[in-house]
Amino acid sequence: MSGTLFIVSAPSGAGKTTLVRALLARDAQVKLSISYTTRPPRAGEQDGRDYHFISVAEFTAMRARGDFLESAEVHGNFYATSRIWLEREMAAGRDVLLEIDWQGAQQVRKFFHDAVGIFILPPSMTELERRLRGRGTDDEATITRRLQAALAEMRHVVEFEYAIINQELEESTSDLVAAVHAARLRLAPQQARYPELFTLISQE
Repeated sequence: MSGTLFIVSAPSGAGKTTLVRALLARDAQVKLSISYTTRPPRAGEQDGRDYHFISVAEFTAMRARGDFLESAEVHGNFYATSRIWLEREMAAGRDVLLEIDWQGAQQVRKFFHDAVGIFILPPSMTELERRLRGRGTDDEATITRRLQAALAEMRHVVEFEYAIINQELEESTSDLVAAVHAARLRLAPQQARYPELFTLISQE
């Protein structure tokens, strides 16, 4: 039996990480894939929990070995998903969630056609700018670049099955949980979970 693969994408500042953590706290069936990145940890981030933080040289070597399912460069840093870990979890019937950008999502869908895409959007560009400034970690040029990149990223929302407008955290969390539950109720996943029942139904 194969688990369901969920892809959650969003522009920087849309609140994706907060929503994903809230989902994981409510749904123990979903396992988060920890991405690899060459960017330095932000305040409060831990290696192995938020990301696997590695050097550019390590990243390049792993990619050359075929260790990654997908990889992308975002704002001058590299990100990637472990192919081996994901395939093992999926084969064991566990649901896996990937926090990746639209470029990574396109690469993953080449191998997992049934992946469920969920895109997180801010309620407005004004609110997105407010959130980015509220971090207090970026200079003016970086904020401007992130806003321009965010608009370009959001145009790829049409490639995803679900779109969640993250205006109020509790409501958006409920929406994300609902999307995950709805995806599990699709016919193909249900047939995989209950093969005896559906085999009986299909008999003439």
